[in-house]
Amino acid sequence: MQHLRVIIFNMANYNLIITGGGAAGCFSAIIAAEQGAKVLLIETGRLLHKLMITGKGRCNLTNNSGTETILQNVKTNPRFLQSSLSRFTSADTMAFFENLGVRLKTERGNRVFPVSDSANEIVAALNKRMEILGVEIIKDRARAIIIKDGTVRGVKCEKGSYCAPKLILATGGLSYPKTGSTGDGYKLAAALGHTVIKPKAALVPIETREDVSELAGLTLKNVKLSAADYAEQGELLFTHFGISGPLALTASCYIHDIPCKIEIDLKPALDEKKLDLRLLRDFAENRNKQIINALGALLPKSIIPFVINAANIQPGKQVNAVTAAERARLLAAVKTFPLTAAGLRPIEEAVITDGGIDVREINPKNMESKLIKGLRFAGEVIDVAAFTGGFNLQIAFSTAYAAVTVD
Repeated sequence: MQHLRVIIFNMANYNLIITGGGAAGCFSAIIAAEQGAKVLLIETGRLLHKLMITGKGRCNLTNNSGTETILQNVKTNPRFLQSSLSRFTSADTMAFFENLGVRLKTERGNRVFPVSDSANEIVAALNKRMEILGVEIIKDRARAIIIKDGTVRGVKCEKGSYCAPKLILATGGLSYPKTGSTGDGYKLAAALGHTVIKPKAALVPIETREDVSELAGLTLKNVKLSAADYAEQGELLFTHFGISGPLALTASCYIHDIPCKIEIDLKPALDEKKLDLRLLRDFAENRNKQIINALGALLPKSIIPFVINAANIQPGKQVNAVTAAERARLLAAVKTFPLTAAGLRPIEEAVITDGGIDVREINPKNMESKLIKGLRFAGEVIDVAAFTGGFNLQIAFSTAYAAVTVD
């Protein structure tokens, strides 16, 4: 292991240095400053940039569930997170933001959002709290961690070097690099001997073999998506390349073999018998229309041609001429609308990164490196990942809290 030796001139001494101004970094800065620490936060770009776009700009802060439920939604290394998620729970996260004056609400799937539906409110609350507490923030880029006798002494950046006996790496992963997630934390940790599990995309949109570009922008709510070992009901979004939205993002974590068959139940609330009765009623009301113009009360207009095509029915066929066999195929197309996953979008478009600092080299109680005293980790830079629903932000807050409060 190579130790960097740097002479630091006329630099203020801090109790804690944090590299990375995302959710984990800013939260750990606040918690540390509330305990009286002199904190320096280093960020290369805009603070909380990625937080601004979470939940379609509404900011899904956490999931209003117990620790066991949250752990069940962690796909990578859940056991490692048992301690930190138990110590700082989703209820604690909600209380923290409510104490900052942010009113919260719980929606479908126990997802927690600000009542304002605006991530700006969350960002403003965190920035204001850091300002009140006197957290020093500089725009710089960490290039190496300064180590002496196996212990953190500070960090060398592009514009200068800074002293502290404790440093938290909260630099994020590789997803959405325009928000500052450039993988710097992996390089900094690897230079000190840490193992980095190869980062890969998690919660990423799916490319489909079928051309669905004409459906781009269509959002389907309360549909059921099945793929590989995954089946869940929720929201789906069509894009110019395939599908996105919560259902597709979660399904991407289960798709390991390409191509992969996908089925969408467009009417999960209706079993086949009820759906057939509904079709018969709609057919009776539109008997003299073409089939393509007879399903508007059942399905969104833009998807009707695709469903009819999947049922192998001529779109210009009169409703009163549709056979029982064709109606059965139409029913099947509605209940199992077929798509084929042809690939996953690149890691730059992923919501989170799966991979990162090997958890076997991190103390799960306080997020401290087992190799370097005083070096701690928080958030996405660690090899942990969860499904959609506010779970990943909860991991960021819980690991940040542990990194600051537990010795």
